[in-house]
Amino acid sequence: MPLDLQATAAVRRRMQRTVREDNAFEREVRSLLFGRGFRYRIHYPLPGMKRTTCDVAFPGLRIAVFLDGCFWHGCTAHPPSVKKNTEFWLEKIDRNRARDARATAHLAALGWTVLRFWEHETAEDIAGAITSAVSCTKAS
Repeated sequence: MPLDLQATAAVRRRMQRTVREDNAFEREVRSLLFGRGFRYRIHYPLPGMKRTTCDVAFPGLRIAVFLDGCFWHGCTAHPPSVKKNTEFWLEKIDRNRARDARATAHLAALGWTVLRFWEHETAEDIAGAITSAVSCTKAS
């Protein structure tokens, strides 16, 4: 079956509007952290991994936070539903998941704490989990 690479005009517009970084979800989580007095780096380059960043980092504490979108990272609670270019998109999501696993393993091997959250989780819950992790690491 030939791969249909022609997206509809509506899909093309939606994909072009999709913000890769600094989306509303990320800004909300960061705003809560900042309001709690935490200072962090955003889009922090992962040590030893070219062209790979985490969404929020506490480099001095070696904590990396990833805020993953359900579609792009293949959330099992919200599996991607694609009608066009299905093979392309499912392979793309599989590559993203493999990259996520490599990044997590790489950082863990370097002694970093890796925190991953899904966009369907509440910003308040995510900020709470990050606060706990940072506070525990500072206390150590």
